[in-house]
Amino acid sequence: MTSKRNIPARRFIKPTFNFLIEKKRDGGEFTQEEIRYIIDSTLDGEMPLHQLAALAMAIYFSGMSAQETADLTEEMMLSGEVIDLSHIAKPKIDKYSTGGVGDKTALVLVPLAMASGVVVPMMCGVEHDYVINTLEKLAAIPGFKGHQTNEQFALQLAKIGGAIVAQNEDLAPADAKLYELRKDTGTIPSLPLITGSVLSKKLAEGAEGLVIDVKWGNGSFIKDLEQAKQLARSMTRVGRSMKRRCVALVTDMNQPLGDSVGTALEVKEAIQLLKGEGPEDVKELVLKLGMEIVRLAGVAGSTLSAKQTVQRHLTDGSALEKFKELVRAQGGDTSYIDHPDKFPQARHIRKLPAPKRGYVHTINAAMIARGVHLLGAGRENAHDKIDHSVGVSEIKKVGTQVKQGEPLMMIHYNDEAKLEQALEYFKNAYRLAPKRPTPPPAIVERVA
Repeated sequence: MTSKRNIPARRFIKPTFNFLIEKKRDGGEFTQEEIRYIIDSTLDGEMPLHQLAALAMAIYFSGMSAQETADLTEEMMLSGEVIDLSHIAKPKIDKYSTGGVGDKTALVLVPLAMASGVVVPMMCGVEHDYVINTLEKLAAIPGFKGHQTNEQFALQLAKIGGAIVAQNEDLAPADAKLYELRKDTGTIPSLPLITGSVLSKKLAEGAEGLVIDVKWGNGSFIKDLEQAKQLARSMTRVGRSMKRRCVALVTDMNQPLGDSVGTALEVKEAIQLLKGEGPEDVKELVLKLGMEIVRLAGVAGSTLSAKQTVQRHLTDGSALEKFKELVRAQGGDTSYIDHPDKFPQARHIRKLPAPKRGYVHTINAAMIARGVHLLGAGRENAHDKIDHSVGVSEIKKVGTQVKQGEPLMMIHYNDEAKLEQALEYFKNAYRLAPKRPTPPPAIVERVA
């Protein structure tokens, strides 16, 4: 079912850690053997944390070549188990997003791809601050189980063609150690380290190809558009060098995606989308990403064929049925999908009134996310319980004209004290102006 690295020993003289740090500090390029040694030393704890931190900082400032990044990705992938899905004949394509506020596309794309004849092996990791991950949203469905063994994961993929589960610790364990260190050393934004981190885990799942949604803007950890484009190029280049099909879209995250942010509220919006309804911005992104998935899988040859395939499965109910099949396979109560009014509802709903007349000029998506987190939709620590009923809905988007007092959003809450904390973020998230702005394009660039 799974396999670990089994590389024959080579004649390799181990360098000192100081040598490796200085080499990268001065712009040198690591050999594959040196990268393997770094990963092995990280796994077994041989490299002291202070030197590993110095090495991460040297990589942050000096970068890595395409070959170094590919070697890093491969060595991190091979640092643990690699799931073998070769017994499944259908194409196996996953989708990855760098994380965004209100991004519920995975809830739609996985069953949509399944309905199109594509197997989707999706494992979810930790999102950046205050972004609610896909499994936290699915946990709003009673009984849904997000944890599986690798064997259970592979069996479900063979049986129904898709799974959305938590990342297992035995996949790319070297990355987990490096990621914790990167959080403590301010090196999270390093493009080669992001590339290695994402691809090592995704390829260890058994995916043959990957569609990547690289988000940029105030609601993403990537604030700079050029950096987002560079990351998209880095990921696709490394993916190809590892003999995997790879396409990336650079997409806008300068306002929340869709009309709602929360857990149950976003699942309900995803159900709308699976019925061919829902907000236009999410529908557009789902369409574009879905087209990339079916083309990468070889299910559709042309752009027109891909578009027709995706639209058909969204409107004929087949994607919705696949969503129910996935939820049922993972222990969830599918009656909540048939009757979304069964989801928990907050005791109170109040509007956030527009302070003046004008157009919505900008929205700080990160502030919206922080406010929703404070309402109880997120966790401050691992033991906190998520309140699935809270969040915001009916979000007025950039370019919308509003009158004074008209709601900019509706706030769903249960606790007055939490509301008062969250209100400061919600109020400061919006900027109104007398002239209509030009909304940014949803998709900035395609990298293939």
